[in-house]
Amino acid sequence: MTRPNQHTESTARDAGQPGRDRSAMEAAGFDYDAVLVGGGVMSATLATLLAHLEPTWRIAIVERLDELAVESSGPWNNAGTGHAALCELNYTSRRDDGSIDITKAVGVNEQFWLSRQLWSFLVENGNIPDADAFIHPTPHLSFVWGADNVEYLRDRHRALADHPLFAGMEYTEDPAVIAEWAPLLMAGRPDDGEPVAATRSLQGTDVDFGALTKALIADLTDTGAVDLVTGVDVRRLKRVERDGVEGWKVGGKRLSGDGAAQLETTARFVFVGAGGRAITLLQRARIPEVRGFGGFPVSGVFWRTRNPEVVARHQSKVYGKAAVGAPPMSVPHLDNRVVEGDSALMFGPYAGFSPRFLKNGSIFDVLMSVRLHNLIPMLWVGLTNLGLVRYLIAEVFASKKAQLVQLRDFYPDADPADWEKIVAGQRVQVIRPSGSGRWFRRGTLQFGTEVITAADGSMAGLLGASPGASTAVAVMMDVLQRCFPEKTEEWRPAMEKMIPSYGKQLSQEPELAAEILSATDRTLGLTPDPLDAVGA
Repeated sequence: MTRPNQHTESTARDAGQPGRDRSAMEAAGFDYDAVLVGGGVMSATLATLLAHLEPTWRIAIVERLDELAVESSGPWNNAGTGHAALCELNYTSRRDDGSIDITKAVGVNEQFWLSRQLWSFLVENGNIPDADAFIHPTPHLSFVWGADNVEYLRDRHRALADHPLFAGMEYTEDPAVIAEWAPLLMAGRPDDGEPVAATRSLQGTDVDFGALTKALIADLTDTGAVDLVTGVDVRRLKRVERDGVEGWKVGGKRLSGDGAAQLETTARFVFVGAGGRAITLLQRARIPEVRGFGGFPVSGVFWRTRNPEVVARHQSKVYGKAAVGAPPMSVPHLDNRVVEGDSALMFGPYAGFSPRFLKNGSIFDVLMSVRLHNLIPMLWVGLTNLGLVRYLIAEVFASKKAQLVQLRDFYPDADPADWEKIVAGQRVQVIRPSGSGRWFRRGTLQFGTEVITAADGSMAGLLGASPGASTAVAVMMDVLQRCFPEKTEEWRPAMEKMIPSYGKQLSQEPELAAEILSATDRTLGLTPDPLDAVGA
């Protein structure tokens, strides 16, 4: 394809659409200014930012499946936690001197506030018609038991309580108070004198990233800002030059729908937001910046209950401490979820294994990602993380009875008959090369996200997982800064309008943080009420 047409794509727009000055792009011979590969929350966020920053740009989103947000952005493929480090204990480690390091927690919180500001702007501006369709106020709790863990949580609360981004966080070691905050945690728990403790923040949220993704892209296609192409598997990314300007030829195969079997277009800029498959697409683009990188796929498994009596008694998200040897992504949590207006509880995650990089991927994904330049880093990670490998094997073969033992640590009265297993999205952890050698470099397993950009800024791709979707705005702002540095000052007024704290650190400006917190809460309908947290 040179670009989609209205006969094959219902959301495509005519090139001569009023209000779009395409002269500069046409002079260079490109079909699009930007093509975004993948129909998840990352591409939706980047497209939204670009549409407001450059309203004359021609943008396309290409998704290999027939629907948007079916992979990692799908509501049952993630925990839906608005990751703000309010309850996630893996973001606050204990230093060697015994103090609590809150640096990462503050950074993650700052990133989530960027997302909330953009969402608030879009709701207020009418781009998203209904905030209640994707975000709900949900208290975030941390819950631990045992003397050492209680001491850790007490120290963590002291380290965070006076920070402006964590204001209002409550702490208790009183079982009766914990029972008020989250009744399931204490119901049936033995009165054996074992100390327990919990923190609670009413700033927490539950986010349906699938609904958010669809709302963002629906607005973009309805206004003609974006052409949406579904059912096309992008397989080729090749550099091209048009009138002295370098860009990319994007080729793909139509997997469903009408139109030509082979589709092709060109763009000055390409973003690869294809989830776990991003690594292989970046490799096919042959950008040197991806050399040495590999991927380690891990699937997530949750247990879910829709029993209304059980769900009604747990209106929060409760995070605990990860088991010894478990990766950070396996921090156990019992979450209230709201999807399409219905509430449910999820507990997990448990690790599974599949060689696929996507739920709808190929069993050959891992093999297809192996290159000479990343073989040694991948082998190195396997040999130096044998504890993790053993943990994953144990998780894969654990019975329902064994897995629900962990659930009963949180919810002692849990009835196995109420719970069903669901397989969540695939996560591909980044294997990052280390060292300066061209061929022999060690590898490290990296938990989190990694932005890879071509030296000339014409391509960017996103690897990795959690906190992922919650920090989509921060990550896409990073992409814009790295790929379009010459546009930073030109875009500043529009960025400040969308994100009032743009260029500032809320952690350093308490008054601004309080003002933004209040404003976004009102716009998104998140004003917390302590009574909402009482599920009894």
